Amino acid sequence: MKTDGIAAVVTGGASGLGGETARLLARKGAMVTIFDLNEEVGSATAREIGGQFLKVDVSDEVAVADALAAAEATHGVARVLANCAGVAPTIRIVNKEGRPHSLDAYRKAIEVNLIGTFNMLAQFAARLIAANVEGEEAGVVVNTASVAAYDGQIGQAAYASSKGGVVALTLSAARDLAQHRVRVMTIAPGVFLTPMLMGLPQAAQDSLGTQVPHPSRLGRAEEYAQLVHSILVNPMLNGEVIRLDGAIRMAPR
Repeated sequence: MKTDGIAAVVTGGASGLGGETARLLARKGAMVTIFDLNEEVGSATAREIGGQFLKVDVSDEVAVADALAAAEATHGVARVLANCAGVAPTIRIVNKEGRPHSLDAYRKAIEVNLIGTFNMLAQFAARLIAANVEGEEAGVVVNTASVAAYDGQIGQAAYASSKGGVVALTLSAARDLAQHRVRVMTIAPGVFLTPMLMGLPQAAQDSLGTQVPHPSRLGRAEEYAQLVHSILVNPMLNGEVIRLDGAIRMAPR
């Protein structure tokens, strides 16, 4: 799919992986709408790229429906969706005091990372299908999982569960939407330099980077964005999860 002149929605597009994806798509000529909860940063990023920002909880069915309608009113029907919104709790199933994992915390991870991804995908696809776009393909969805879906570490039960769900969703969704000419792909990033990791001391960042076989460093958000763009322009990429991780396999901790 050519990105020049098309409408795109990037969730979690205020910063991090989503922010760089929004920037790259805009540079490639797309009209980008950012969905995020961080109004200050999201608005600034939207201004920077000449796009639109909407404050959206991706797990809220009504909020997503309203936001997609607003995005369409500005840029036309979205043909690209990059699902980058997510949360990453670190909680052991039973803590040192013997208390079990908070069910609310577990539910929150599932609601944002998995239900939010599905909510966006389903509503995006419904609007796109209704638009009767012509051509070989109508649109593309790129979801974000994590290597934690395969190599969940200690304290990642909720996170790994939610990202594992995104992995399992990929092929089924691609098959479901194939008749409508909508592709569905997922990227499973490894250890990337996101705002969360940027808060760690440099020594800690360097230590994490050395665990990556090659290149032996933390991934860069722009490298994630490059893969999103590669997926968009290659029509045979469909129904697959791509690990973007420098060949790392996460240790238990």
